[in-house]
Amino acid sequence: MEVKKYFLYARKSSEAEEKQVMSIEAQLVELGLYAQRENLNITERFIESKSAKQPGRTEFNRMLEKIYASNEPIGVLAWHPDRLARNSVDGGQVIYLIDIKKIASLRFPTFWFEPTPQGLFMLQVSFGQSKYYSDNLSQNVKRGIRQKLRRGEYYGNVPFGYTYNHKIRNIEPDEYKSKVLKRVFELFAEGNHTLGTMREQLKLWGIVNRNGKTIGKSSIQNMLTNQTYMGIITLKGETYEGSFEPIISTKLFEQVQKILKQNSRPRKSKHKHDFPFTDLLKCGECGCSITAQYANGNGGTYIYYRCSKKKYKCSQGYVREDKMLAQLREVVQMLILPKSWLEKMNNRVSEWERHEQKNLVSFGVQLETQIEETEKKLDRLVTGLHDGLIDKESYLKKKDELIKLKIELSQKRSDFARKGLLWVEPLRGWLEALAKAEKLASSNDLYAVKSFLGKIGTNRIVRDKKVLLDFVEPFNLILKYGAVGGHGEGLCGGEREKGVDKKRGQAAKSTKCPPVWALRDSNPRPSGCKPDALNQLS
Repeated sequence: MEVKKYFLYARKSSEAEEKQVMSIEAQLVELGLYAQRENLNITERFIESKSAKQPGRTEFNRMLEKIYASNEPIGVLAWHPDRLARNSVDGGQVIYLIDIKKIASLRFPTFWFEPTPQGLFMLQVSFGQSKYYSDNLSQNVKRGIRQKLRRGEYYGNVPFGYTYNHKIRNIEPDEYKSKVLKRVFELFAEGNHTLGTMREQLKLWGIVNRNGKTIGKSSIQNMLTNQTYMGIITLKGETYEGSFEPIISTKLFEQVQKILKQNSRPRKSKHKHDFPFTDLLKCGECGCSITAQYANGNGGTYIYYRCSKKKYKCSQGYVREDKMLAQLREVVQMLILPKSWLEKMNNRVSEWERHEQKNLVSFGVQLETQIEETEKKLDRLVTGLHDGLIDKESYLKKKDELIKLKIELSQKRSDFARKGLLWVEPLRGWLEALAKAEKLASSNDLYAVKSFLGKIGTNRIVRDKKVLLDFVEPFNLILKYGAVGGHGEGLCGGEREKGVDKKRGQAAKSTKCPPVWALRDSNPRPSGCKPDALNQLS
């Protein structure tokens, strides 16, 4: 049968413009030359960039509709049968159109076909091979991804803070961006930032997205909830242990998630006011939150803090912000220690650290044992899934818990190998906080004062216009040992300098007994100091 009209069909698999750019162009050139050699009359072209693995190609379906509607037989010209179909539905439609004589000719420069039983059989074999290739390729890719994940290699777009190392085929922390990311987590964990303020902070640091624009709040939200930063890979709801270096600790990540959860339903307000000390104190009479408002008086506008009185109308009055700030600064002043003390404390901690290094082998062995037990539990969990003892949902949930536990233990092992003593970090953090007290006592950064008080105090209330709080451990040691001497004497009976609040038992500038010694009672290390050992340091 002579075919007067041919439809040309060309396709590339990738929908991305930058991928397989030459594929369509090469097909059109080759098919055009083939049509000239064979004297084929091409009446219409159908070109698209779409995978043929699944049915639903727009141009392909449009071509079939025109073939169905045609009153005369149509021929189809393509580079290879796999350009027409890689799935059984589309392949079946082509064969059916040949059976009902709607397609009178199929021409391929790389494949022979005639509308005979043998030709149809070979066409079906070719379609079957195309489907097999597609399915097999998919399985190979998925298997490669699973193996990559089992090795702990990251799969997907490289998250902010990391860079891809082609030599190791894995991600590693970027020298600059990883520090920025860690700082973002640390700032947000303090509870003084929202997604909006963190967005502005990143803008100040010059961090922008790929388009050179300010990073959006949704991107920051994704950043702060990305488990990759603590060494965990998550893919399709399943977690894997990463072999790359984490940027933050599990503890810091969990703290940020807690803050995000607290801020998930913020209180709606039409106007934003600058009231630094809200959410810091409670009413000492009824326990309600302390709110703030502006008020005019004495030729100016002042900020007053008061009980919100949501439970009942209590008797507590207003406290002006400057008077409250003065009291809060007095509280901070209680923690001011002489620089010589801080230096002695840091030296003593270093001494303990050196002494403790000799006794840490058992701790390392214990960590290794716990990691091995966790790995055995993971193996048993996989076996239980394969044997049908547990369902997929329970498996994923338990695996997530065990992977997080293993990551946490691995981080402890890493800290143990790097630092040796895990208790030193919080102790030095306490000393650093004490070192900040003198600066904050006169600082005009009210939010920094608020953050500091939130760390050092609990049961923070206002009663009869007085700020009261209990110092948390170990900050309470400053007052506890400051009252030992009694009657205005210092921590070890030394004289206080000018500017010390004697009623509160504060030591300001010079005595001989730093209170860090008392920490040894609650955290036993090498043998404690003798009563007269402290004075020997001077």
